[in-house]
Amino acid sequence: MKTVFILMVVLALLIIGMVQYFAFKREREAAEAFPPTGQMIDVDGVRVHAEQMGQGPDVVLIHGASGNTRDFTFAFADMLSDRYRVTILDRPGLGWTDQMAPAHKAVWTTAHAGPRAQARLLKGATDKLGVINPIVVGHSFGGIVSLAWALEFDDLAGVVSIAGVANPWPGELGWFYKVNGAAWGSAFVVPMLSAFAPQTYVNATVASIFEPQPAPDGYLDHVGAALTLRRESMRANARQVNWLRPHVVEMSEQYDRIDVPVEVVHGDADTIVPLSVHSAKLPDQIEGANVTVLQGVGHMPQHSHPEAVIAAIDRVAARAGLR
Repeated sequence: MKTVFILMVVLALLIIGMVQYFAFKREREAAEAFPPTGQMIDVDGVRVHAEQMGQGPDVVLIHGASGNTRDFTFAFADMLSDRYRVTILDRPGLGWTDQMAPAHKAVWTTAHAGPRAQARLLKGATDKLGVINPIVVGHSFGGIVSLAWALEFDDLAGVVSIAGVANPWPGELGWFYKVNGAAWGSAFVVPMLSAFAPQTYVNATVASIFEPQPAPDGYLDHVGAALTLRRESMRANARQVNWLRPHVVEMSEQYDRIDVPVEVVHGDADTIVPLSVHSAKLPDQIEGANVTVLQGVGHMPQHSHPEAVIAAIDRVAARAGLR
């Protein structure tokens, strides 16, 4: 019996070691293939990855869950840079921005950075970059961070939410976030996915995010999905999403404090962040908030209908007296 137990322990250690080896190998390959494209800004010991382009009034772009700056640099940021100075930021734990939770607690705790904490960190980075009175644009999870920015600070021109999280949702999240956001899932399931998730899984996930529209040609090659499959990024993403709802409940009760122009662009075919749950309520919560509904459009309007999003940014600029 003792021999069998020892053999089982040795086998378990071998499996753990193999999983960690392949996860590390993939992470190294991802870092080589998709290095930082901007600069690293130190904000109270947390490194924030930021990229800037263009000239004009300041626009800040904040990506969604599982994303990074490359979602916006694929095409959208270039479309703005002819008349705005665009600053694109990686949110904490994603892309090349550090986690905000202590590194030694990365596996076993469910520590996470809520929308307000993220807004304060990213604002600190933009201050160091000389950004003044920006239009803060957030997609999906970035939408709730942009609203948090408006609640935390008053030196912004306005907010544009693209298919953004805004209000509490009914029911529970899917297994992916519940498992990977838990301490045991973070320790055991995340390394398995990081090491062995096949390309077909990545392709299917990206396709589901864009539905019913297709992902643009070349998007997967540019966006660096391999960065999201890194263990620490998967943990950070899962925790942030898994524990987001209490923050949204608290924030939604204070939206009447937002007194800057708010424009929203949201597709009525979005099943990831449903229009009826999130954005449709904002005109009753924020005075002057305007919601543009895109018929038959899914979760990625910045790619499928960029002209509608740019028009919303231009409207905020006009309402704020920037143009």
